[in-house]
This record gives sequence, structure tokens and C-alpha cells, in this order.
Amino acid sequence: MVRTLLSPGMKDKGVFPHEHLLVALLPAVAYVAVRDRCLPTRGMVLATALGSQFPDLVDKPLAHQFGVLPSGRVFMHSLPFALPVAAVVLAYGWRTERPRVASGFAGAYLLHLAGDTHGALLAGRIPSDLLWPFVAAQSRAAVPFWAGVDGINVRLWSAFSAVVLGVTVVVVVRDLWRQVSQEIGV
Repeated sequence: MVRTLLSPGMKDKGVFPHEHLLVALLPAVAYVAVRDRCLPTRGMVLATALGSQFPDLVDKPLAHQFGVLPSGRVFMHSLPFALPVAAVVLAYGWRTERPRVASGFAGAYLLHLAGDTHGALLAGRIPSDLLWPFVAAQSRAAVPFWAGVDGINVRLWSAFSAVVLGVTVVVVVRDLWRQVSQEIGV
């Protein structure tokens, strides 16, 4: 049987990375294709791809590798943190005249949250993970189902996350530097 995004038996497992990517990228590509009759820019595609994975890149290592978080679906998976991050990204995109790139990231990020909690949301409930730290996180198994033998997938995901987030920080800092330099005329 093929697992789909809305499979009833899988609603507590969340969504796999490639599903997050598809759920985020398809609407972005469709919007640009219909509106402009072309494909989105490389920047928009990369920002959308990063946004579709961002909560897991932060939360999974912090929860499963380092034990800092009670679950791999709190902190960046929580609206009290996600909404300000999305707002800052959108404001920066507006300020730097790249609203589509920023919208790609923010939209993909919020679609990630909806994807991970779609079962409860479709049932009319707001999952406690979306309101953490104001509400206790949903209890989950200490070892995630995707951990693999001896937790190898946790270590691989943590290493992958460190590389992706590290590269992202370098790109963002360079962009900020360029923007500030242009404003002060350096």
C-alpha cells in the first residue's frame, strides 16, 4: 500500500522530507507559472526548499541528538516561534525587494507545520505542539520511528542539518553585509 499525505494510519508520524518539499514547491511553481508564464527563479526555489525543511533541520537534532527539546516537533514547529520567524523573513524580503523569495520560504515553512499536524487540524483540533511552550508538548516515543539501527539516521540528519544551516547562515550574513554596505555607500 502506498503511503500518502492523508493516510489515516500515518497521521501521527508526520510527513517525510520529500513530501514537505512537494507540498511547498508545487503551489509556488504553479503560482509563478500561472501568473508569469515561466518557472520560479533559482532563489525562490531554494528558499522554498529550505523553508519546507527548516523546522526539522532545527528541531530534530536539538531533540533527538542533543536532548535539548522534549520533542522533534516543538520550538520551530510552534506558532509562537514560527510566526515571528516568518514575519522577519517577509519583512526582509520586502525591504530587499525580494518578496517572492521571502514568501516562498515563509509559505513553505508554514505548510510544513500544517503538514505535520494535518490529522488534528482536519479533525478541528489545534495540536499542542503548535502552541508549545505555552502548552505541554505531545508525548512521543524517545526514539523516533525513523532513527534506524543504533540511531544512525538521527546522526546523519543532525550532520545534514548542521551543513545546511551553516551554509544558510553564511549566505544570510553575506546578504545582510551586502545590503548594509549598499545603504551606507561602502
